[in-house]
Amino acid sequence: MSSRFCFVLVVFFFAATLIVAVYLRGADKRAFYQIRMCKIEQGRLQQELWQKQLRVESLINPATISRKLGG
Repeated sequence: MSSRFCFVLVVFFFAATLIVAVYLRGADKRAFYQIRMCKIEQGRLQQELWQKQLRVESLINPATISRKLGG
């Protein structure tokens, strides 16, 4: 009877280990997806900021200002 109990305990342990491994793998994929989406969003926002910075620089360019005042 004791050997049967040990066998059931070992089977239960391996099953629990496999279930935890599958859960951790899924959690890892979800975390990787979230990080990747944040990096993509950060890149998009950085490009938008660069475009706005170029626009501001073109508006405060001395040649542009003198052309608007003179012209």
